[in-house]
Amino acid sequence: MSIEVKNLVKTFGDKRVIDDVSFKVEDGETLAIVGFSGSGKSTILKLICGLIEKDSGDIITSEGDIAMVFQYSALFDSLNVADNITFALTERKDLRKKYTQEELNSIVTKKLELVGLQGIEKKFPSELSGGMQKRVSFARAIVTEPKTILYDEPTAGLDPISSTLIEDYIVRLKEETHAASIVVTHQMSTITRTANKLIMLYDGRIVFAGTPKEMLRQDNEYTKQFVTASLEGPMRMIA
Repeated sequence: MSIEVKNLVKTFGDKRVIDDVSFKVEDGETLAIVGFSGSGKSTILKLICGLIEKDSGDIITSEGDIAMVFQYSALFDSLNVADNITFALTERKDLRKKYTQEELNSIVTKKLELVGLQGIEKKFPSELSGGMQKRVSFARAIVTEPKTILYDEPTAGLDPISSTLIEDYIVRLKEETHAASIVVTHQMSTITRTANKLIMLYDGRIVFAGTPKEMLRQDNEYTKQFVTASLEGPMRMIA
């Protein structure tokens, strides 16, 4: 078991953002977390990777690194592609003396090949398209061979073709790394093309758990409202 979340609770002030949430993600499996804006999706990712502290509950992950792919690539503008990718290998105390420069160069080449990019090692983020920046952020995320990969709105701000390409690489990285993956998204194509299963959040609680096919059947009022993007239903947008 690579990720197991049990009875997770998180509050901000008097607002319970995550309310008794439990789920499991196996190695080599992708879970999509979906829901309207403000439902608590990204908060779960931050709790899993330790960016914020939980109030109660348990988060159990396999030994090994947890990689986070942020919504907007979050590359360092002042570093070229190669230095962005190897940042963890050169700056982390447990890794900074492990690799020679030749080995680092080889790692960069292999990771860029994995995300379909070659020959851009010396380019800076400002010289790349949004889709290319996103793929470089994927290469950076997997540079430490993580056991868990978390994606926060990976297709945000991308055109449909770039979104499809990113979705393909999410699937490919899962197959290559056999990592347990969680994708936070509201985009239907990302859900159906990348996820083995999903949970739907509303007001911090799980209101549906199943497969993408089960969600598309619209068998309950929550999935029906989400799939049809209707204003009518049990879920209300948070202003």
